[in-house]
Amino acid sequence: MAWNNGRHHTSGAGYDLKIKIVDRDHYFDPTWKSVFLYLEGNSHPVEINIGKQSFWGSTCRELINKEIGVWLRANNLAPWPKSKPPKLPLGVVGNQEFKVLKPVHL
Repeated sequence: MAWNNGRHHTSGAGYDLKIKIVDRDHYFDPTWKSVFLYLEGNSHPVEINIGKQSFWGSTCRELINKEIGVWLRANNLAPWPKSKPPKLPLGVVGNQEFKVLKPVHL
């Protein structure tokens, strides 16, 4: 699911992807320092730091990189109506590689 810190910057800053605990624990490995995220329509992945306590805690769990916000805004997925962030499918591509797809229905 998309997430924002409350400031909808046109630069893309402040946007992230929040991962459910069950998905994080199933698909991500705590020994990894980073993962690579392919954003649908982009040819190169974005490297995301997950080697930090906030990702493995019970409250944050965000994949953080400004390029996520740039992608969300470029695809008219952000900003969104209050309390209605888009739910974005996240798929496994390979070892430490994931792909985020645009939602079918907005």
